[in-house]
Amino acid sequence: MLMLSCMFAAVKYLDENSVHLVESLFFRQLGALPVVLLLLMQGPGLKGVYTSHFSKHLSRSALGIFGMVCFFTSYIMLPLAEATTIGFATPIFATILSALFLKEDVGIHRWTAVFAGFAGVLVITQYGAAPDTDFNMLGVSIALLAALIASIITLLLRDLGRTEAPTTILFWFSSLTLVPLTILLPFFIQPHSPRIWAVLAMMGIIGGLGQWLLTSALRWGPVSLVISMDYTSLIWSTLLGWLIWSTLPGTYTWIGAALICSSGIYISWREHLRLKEIRSARTMVD
Repeated sequence: MLMLSCMFAAVKYLDENSVHLVESLFFRQLGALPVVLLLLMQGPGLKGVYTSHFSKHLSRSALGIFGMVCFFTSYIMLPLAEATTIGFATPIFATILSALFLKEDVGIHRWTAVFAGFAGVLVITQYGAAPDTDFNMLGVSIALLAALIASIITLLLRDLGRTEAPTTILFWFSSLTLVPLTILLPFFIQPHSPRIWAVLAMMGIIGGLGQWLLTSALRWGPVSLVISMDYTSLIWSTLLGWLIWSTLPGTYTWIGAALICSSGIYISWREHLRLKEIRSARTMVD
């Protein structure tokens, strides 16, 4: 979460120094590819990239690059802490989509958590406050769209994860998204100072490291525990926002963050209990 928070802070800093979004996206994905290849070399080797589900990887990559555009844009338009907090709406959207499309049984506990989470979003945006309230509603909308896309990707990854290894999924995501970004890059790349090139390189490397660390955490730790660690990114985003831009979240953000984080953690906990009950039932049948 620290690595990913630094990556988003770098994206915001680069935008303020005339780096186009396409450039940031390209170097983000380029920096992730060596990390993925290193993981493959330590494991199954290049044979680990073989897949019989190319169309699913293509869909995941298309949604993934769109989601990255939305996430990067939201961090550019909003303060770090606010963009991070609204991004926590992902498990809320995932719960709704699971009920609508996967026909999962979502009980009153999780529905209550969903409504509490959306109440947190309204608090952050100071819904109903004076018209002259200084808050970028377009940025909020893009952040919510990013969270919605991330929730859809979560469902796709749940399906892909049944047959594909994490390194295979990461390889195809990095490789497939680099194709359109490489085509677009000549139209947007421009000269920069050595300092900006260094930040671009750092952003790609720490983004790849963050992706690798998150994948490793999901491999070695319980999913419910790992997902709850997402909320520590609010600490890092707040600290980075203060150190780089001298900004701190307001009262509305802290209240909304408490509602959204509590909602997400509770949803993850209830999902953990549900899966545990399913496993126990299967064990009894066997």
